[in-house]
Amino acid sequence: MYADRIKHLPPYLFAAIDKAKQEARAKGVDVIDLSVGDPDLPTPSHIVEALNLAAKDPSNHQYPSYEGKLAFRKAVADWYSRTFNVTLDPQKEVLTLIGSKEGIAHAPLAFINPGDAALIPDPAYPVYRTATAFAGGEPVIMPLLRENGFLPDLDAIDPVSARKAKMMFLNYPNNPVGASADRAFFKKLIDFAKDYSIIVMHDNPYSEIYYDGQRSISLLELEGAKDVAVEFHSLSKTYNMTGWRIGSVVGNAEIVAGIGKIKSNIDSGTFGAVQDAGIAALQSPKSVVDDIRKIYQHRIEILYKALKDMGLELDKPRATLYLWASVGGSSIEYASRLLDRTGIVATPGVGFGKYGEGYVRFSITQPTHRIEEAVVRLEKMSRS
Repeated sequence: MYADRIKHLPPYLFAAIDKAKQEARAKGVDVIDLSVGDPDLPTPSHIVEALNLAAKDPSNHQYPSYEGKLAFRKAVADWYSRTFNVTLDPQKEVLTLIGSKEGIAHAPLAFINPGDAALIPDPAYPVYRTATAFAGGEPVIMPLLRENGFLPDLDAIDPVSARKAKMMFLNYPNNPVGASADRAFFKKLIDFAKDYSIIVMHDNPYSEIYYDGQRSISLLELEGAKDVAVEFHSLSKTYNMTGWRIGSVVGNAEIVAGIGKIKSNIDSGTFGAVQDAGIAALQSPKSVVDDIRKIYQHRIEILYKALKDMGLELDKPRATLYLWASVGGSSIEYASRLLDRTGIVATPGVGFGKYGEGYVRFSITQPTHRIEEAVVRLEKMSRS
């Protein structure tokens, strides 16, 4: 019955985790879910109020345009200017997305022919590989290893594979490993992409979740980036809007137009009222995100110390919502043991790819008192 592209798909990582959580709760376990990066903090009230007002506007009750309201795209461009000092043309270099996942999943359809290759990091957000496969492309793996700072070794990529590749996915600050990339790496990346005529798809939803004042950067800040790259951004993590499904892709106008052409044939755009609320989010006072970031940093400190005290090997992240801990064996077995003994759900690293094996990802998107309760349980586990 099913098409081959579906038959050969592995179970989606978080669907399997949801099943494990449900089974534990059915047994009466008080589950603390540290598996998914879904902010527990509410969307700031001024954004909700903007949605309430916009939902009453009859002009938002009809089909929206696939590219998004120009007012929203201008707000994205203004935000990039303020945040990264990057200049964007809102009419040609900004496209509204129904969440960045939607744009990432559709992008290979615009550029990958059957048999073409795409360079995919491993471990990584599973959609990069899946989207490539849906387009008939061949995923070529770029290992992210701790000894390389969890950055791909561009010099180690086989030149034959590089010449075959039409595109590359990257994500810094990185999910799941929490690593960040610096200007030197991005400069080398741009040169590599130009040498091999590769389109770079940079997924950057965690740029504003950084710690110790170490601001994350945009790939588009680098000279020449717009020649080869686009960047995906989302309001999900920055403004606690995961359920709202709104984001953008910005950068090279030709690449943006290609993704837009796919969208125009697949979806009917983002609800206008959500775009109006997105404008309110992007125009938020700096203090809104500063306050969110302080809460996350406090949680990171608490959980990082607990995992280190347990003897797990991990680096303190400069950004993201995640701690990536080496567990010295099967990640699935460790996560299962953790759930059985403590009621804590964490994500097995192997679910993010071959090179994620031996690691487990912990998220901090639970209320602080639940993080503190998780620490108590972890300490008890380490003593037993």
